[in-house]
Amino acid sequence: MIKPELPSICLIISSKDVPEKLNIALKSGIKWVQYREKELPRKEIVKQAFQLREITYKYKALLIINDYLDIAIATKSDGVHLGQEDLPLCAAKKIFSGIIGISTHNLQEAVEAQKGGADYVGFGPVFHTTTKKDALEPRGVNVLYWVGQKIKIPVVAIGGIRIENLKEIKKAKCKYIATASGILNGKIDDNLKKFMQFFN
Repeated sequence: MIKPELPSICLIISSKDVPEKLNIALKSGIKWVQYREKELPRKEIVKQAFQLREITYKYKALLIINDYLDIAIATKSDGVHLGQEDLPLCAAKKIFSGIIGISTHNLQEAVEAQKGGADYVGFGPVFHTTTKKDALEPRGVNVLYWVGQKIKIPVVAIGGIRIENLKEIKKAKCKYIATASGILNGKIDDNLKKFMQFFN
């Protein structure tokens, strides 16, 4: 299976963003969506994931399901994003041929993900974030730069990514970012225009 090239900007969404905010973002040019839902019952997550697959397919955008490989497979999503406590990468690769991303918080985890065959690593939190209740201490752009120099697969900066700190991300030579509130809070189309000036 030939896997698609990753766009530079990944929009992280949850149930509260569907469909209104998601549609605005897709119309404004987003081509990579990660569905991360922690509040809904699993049955509702499955139902919404199917809805998301239809919407993202319409806009020719990638859909990555956070945590749930079975839901990614059932909905024929483009990929799955796994945390350090989720299904091991080696097990996921045995049953899934799509994109697999791994959350990492230090160089060792990123190296292990690359060795295991991950297609990309999410690295962070780079800055302080309020989106995740259990977020770790910020890693900072210096560590982001260091990881990027050691890892050959895409390194996606995540955690507190906002318009105000995009210059720091670029200085760290990072080509990929993932954000939720940085795009979804306020005027989505205007926010995206500013993000795309840096990452397109």
